[in-house]
Amino acid sequence: MINRSEFIGGSDTAAILGVSPWKSPLMLYKEKIGEHVKEVTPAKQKIFNRGKRWEPVVVEMLIDELKDRGHDVRVIDRNNRFSDLEHEFLAAEIDLELLVDGETVNGEMKTVHPFAAKDWGEQDTDEIPIYYTAQILHGQMVTRRNKTIVAALIGADDLRVHTVDRDDEMINVIRAKELEFWERVQNRQAPEPVSIEDIKLMYAKDSGSIIDASFEILNLCEAAKIIKQNIKIQETNLTEILTEIKLGMSDSSVLIHNGKQLATWRTNKDNVKTDWETAFYDLVGKSTGLGQADIGQIIKDATTTKPGARPFLLK
Repeated sequence: MINRSEFIGGSDTAAILGVSPWKSPLMLYKEKIGEHVKEVTPAKQKIFNRGKRWEPVVVEMLIDELKDRGHDVRVIDRNNRFSDLEHEFLAAEIDLELLVDGETVNGEMKTVHPFAAKDWGEQDTDEIPIYYTAQILHGQMVTRRNKTIVAALIGADDLRVHTVDRDDEMINVIRAKELEFWERVQNRQAPEPVSIEDIKLMYAKDSGSIIDASFEILNLCEAAKIIKQNIKIQETNLTEILTEIKLGMSDSSVLIHNGKQLATWRTNKDNVKTDWETAFYDLVGKSTGLGQADIGQIIKDATTTKPGARPFLLK
């Protein structure tokens, strides 16, 4: 098992730069010093396992695609680990190393849910999510290579090939940020919190003590009370407004203006629920010789129909 607290890897770069959608610099810092254990839920593990299973398939698809384009391609290595020549704690694991037309390039394999396809640009561009770009530039920094080919498999058959060229200016920024972050880890100087999740992480438990409010906190408390009161008033006003709209729509399903939908108020399908326990009890309790019609009547008597909800949605 790799101890990720001993180095900075490519997957850490986005968090250090503050562009990760999943992790802040403080969260990563807490992980590195052992004060926070990254929770791997069954759902996350399932996604991770799926990516690993599909990786060989994506590699094969990428090789075929590059050869179809007329490139001379050869696989050099898979999942190889590298360390920076100057700072050993800067490390990178490269999914795929390729020799393409005589040039050694890095390769990254990504499996993408169709819902996330919008985050990926057109084929053959470098338009990929910024958190992956950060990881790729980190890999180029450590391996001292000039190009990374990214194969993103969207769904099961939409392979998009992207190329990210080396950007020395951005790599210098990444390197400086990572060195600064590692110094914080070594000196136990936590980054500033940037989100409510960070605050919860810093102060997960109370000490039981009582603190006198400062002038600034007192003003913030008063402001919070006013905002909460305004929200309550607005919610009441909104309820009254929506009630008037629904009265105006009566039993209509759709509200339009100049051909554009303003709102829908449709009835969902009825929710049918059968009390199979009662049906089974009644069935077993009857004398022998019951016909199909009798069985059907027992089930019908034990079945209730619950009217479907009617959600109101503003467009």
